[in-house]
Amino acid sequence: MGEDVRLRAVVALAQAMAAARTPRELWRGAAAAACDALRGSFAALSVWERDRGRLKVLVNAGARAPDEEEFPDGETYPVHRFPEITEFLHEQWAGGGAPRAWVETADGPAQGEHGYSHQRVDALRRRGRGCCVVAPIVLHGRAWGELYVARPAGEPVFGRDDADFATVLAQVVAAGIAQQERLEEVRRLAFTDPLTGLANRRAVDVRLDEVLEQHRADGSVVSLVVCDLNGLKRVNDTHGHAAGDRLLERFGSVLSLCGAMLPGALAARLGGDEFCLLTAGPSADDVVKVAEELCERAGGLKLGEGVACGVASTGDPIGAVRSARRLFRLADAAQYRAKAARATGPVVAGRDDSVLPLADTPPPSPQDRRRFRDARG
Repeated sequence: MGEDVRLRAVVALAQAMAAARTPRELWRGAAAAACDALRGSFAALSVWERDRGRLKVLVNAGARAPDEEEFPDGETYPVHRFPEITEFLHEQWAGGGAPRAWVETADGPAQGEHGYSHQRVDALRRRGRGCCVVAPIVLHGRAWGELYVARPAGEPVFGRDDADFATVLAQVVAAGIAQQERLEEVRRLAFTDPLTGLANRRAVDVRLDEVLEQHRADGSVVSLVVCDLNGLKRVNDTHGHAAGDRLLERFGSVLSLCGAMLPGALAARLGGDEFCLLTAGPSADDVVKVAEELCERAGGLKLGEGVACGVASTGDPIGAVRSARRLFRLADAAQYRAKAARATGPVVAGRDDSVLPLADTPPPSPQDRRRFRDARG
């Protein structure tokens, strides 16, 4: 294979990964482009799950065997069956060398190559493949996984040049994975509250628009629980902001725990002392039950003074909910009533007769109106 051809193949691989919008698209694009670059018929990308001591196949691309899925959920292999990933690679690095690809055939290791993996040889024979080249993927100085490309039985066996080229391709794949990880981290930070690790207001807005669209399409129940953590200012003034931050973190953990009782719930910190739970699917009764549990647990926190909790759910008689701001206004009004009444449990829009009129005519005080987000909606 000429240098120009290989350069074009490397560019194609990089472009395929750069165009990916999701991890799965990246895995598929990387495996397919590497398969083409090495003139193989099949390629797989696997990750080394160190904590579980196994190689997990992320994607199978190209001519798959009947037992191979494109994105397998449970195709894993104990790494002790592939000692090269834990022994050979580290020996290479310890000796000052760089990890490089190697070739195996259905008859055993290719000439001049190291080792012999019964599992790989057996897999080649079982799936009608004649040879494979295995290239370690190294990320942040550690073995991340491997790129595996195979050819059918009867096709020319990969040579040392092919293995060296596979090493280069694996480096390109590693760069693409690193870039994807950076982008995922940026996305995560953009939708995460840094203090509590919960979702932030931006994440709630995005998710609420999605679930309300689903509600309009099929009538699925959407519920919003808004909480105001009582006593945070007193804790900050008396014990310092570090203690206040600990209270916020502790309540965030309680909110997360309670949210886990509702399938698919999103737990979020809206800002300051305000938090919420957003659910799509669970009934209004189930959400209210969890809100009651949340209030009880919050009341038992040290330093804090419990929470004022309001609930608004399309499963209750609250009228048509045509926008996210309408559901927020109802939950805010319920939360306002809970705070004014010093309620130890949640106030629920549609079950407390004062909430709906209050949502439509918020209190005149600017301090109170901030609780009624987007009151004009």
